[in-house]
Amino acid sequence: MAYKISSECIACGACAAECPVNAISEKDGTYVINPDECLDCGACAGVCPVGAPSAE
Repeated sequence: MAYKISSECIACGACAAECPVNAISEKDGTYVINPDECLDCGACAGVCPVGAPSAE
């Protein structure tokens, strides 16, 4: 099950920098996770200052 970034995202980019497979990109001022590329590792959730990424 892939992670998803909620509307709590403040677009800091910490999650994208931490993703080992580059599954996170910026879109319309917020970040999104490509579910087909996400490994469900949780690295993004571990670095997010507002807890925006979570398992779907």
